[in-house]
Amino acid sequence: MAAAFMKESAVVQPEDVRLIRALQVAPRASFASIADALGLAEGAVTRRYRRLRAEGVIRVAGVVDPGALGQSRWLVRLRCRPGSVPAIADALAKRDDVSWVALGAAGSEITCAVRSRTREQREDLLGQRLPRTAAVIDIHASAVLRQFVGGRGHYWAALRGTLTPQQEAMLGSEGSPFTESPVVPRDPVQLTAEDEKMLDVLAADGRASLVDLGAAADLTPGRVSRRLHVLLRRRVVHVDVEIAPAALGYHARALLWLRVHPAAVKSVGRTLAQEPAIAFAAAVSGPCNLHAVAHCRDLNELFEFTSDRIGSMSGVQSMEISPVLQQIKQAGTLVSGDRLVAPRSARARR
Repeated sequence: MAAAFMKESAVVQPEDVRLIRALQVAPRASFASIADALGLAEGAVTRRYRRLRAEGVIRVAGVVDPGALGQSRWLVRLRCRPGSVPAIADALAKRDDVSWVALGAAGSEITCAVRSRTREQREDLLGQRLPRTAAVIDIHASAVLRQFVGGRGHYWAALRGTLTPQQEAMLGSEGSPFTESPVVPRDPVQLTAEDEKMLDVLAADGRASLVDLGAAADLTPGRVSRRLHVLLRRRVVHVDVEIAPAALGYHARALLWLRVHPAAVKSVGRTLAQEPAIAFAAAVSGPCNLHAVAHCRDLNELFEFTSDRIGSMSGVQSMEISPVLQQIKQAGTLVSGDRLVAPRSARARR
């Protein structure tokens, strides 16, 4: 598999792909541990990681799930007037509560993911600002009802087999990359001021040391370690290894909006979660009751995947395929061209 990635990209080498997989398995593992598992020198692993970050191939970041805090998440499709899309998309991408922004429909449609930390913040955007924007012709907002894959599950299946089971075992386990669960739990977590400071640092650098986290929150490394474990276990935050798809040879990204028989939504969603091409899948409200994001090497592969794999799934009644014209933001990370852009605070830590 690593050789295939090598052919697709002049930037990503086979050893780079193995490092990316190691980070997926244990995103906060020390470089020494990763080097030991990969059979490389620690200095070589450190240099590769820094190069991949500098070139915008990967970014490790702590991503907060507002659902764990009792807040719903929404997917929003905006149909805009010609010429207005870039400015609206840029304004959305600058918002902390908008984690994903993509342009489609030949540049006339914006799809974004709203992950507001408070109800007031969400209502201000969806109920006030966007409806009053003259350039917005139409708005369709769907609540995320059940997520089947996403977060640390991103590209998990696509890179499966890059390392041997023994190598992955050497890295230890930081839990399942993603396990299906209710979007909003019945017992939401209440964050402390110290939690917020820790999460701010993790958002900039998911591999920030316990010393750095403790300095930000005015806590000892031991207390930080215990609190971080709780936040990870309760899914308040997950440490995500965000990848620039084109760097691994995936040049065709598409948003899939499916109409699925209500009795089949769970089975279709769970089947999609096992597909290497699917980076995100969730049941949503609205006429299209299941949404997914697919990454394929080219449009021909996208056609084969959607017609053969998804089209044959029992319960799928119809599907809209919306190729992404331009990705503006993904998982809270800005995108420039086909590369990730780290925030200034993260660049300062390199």
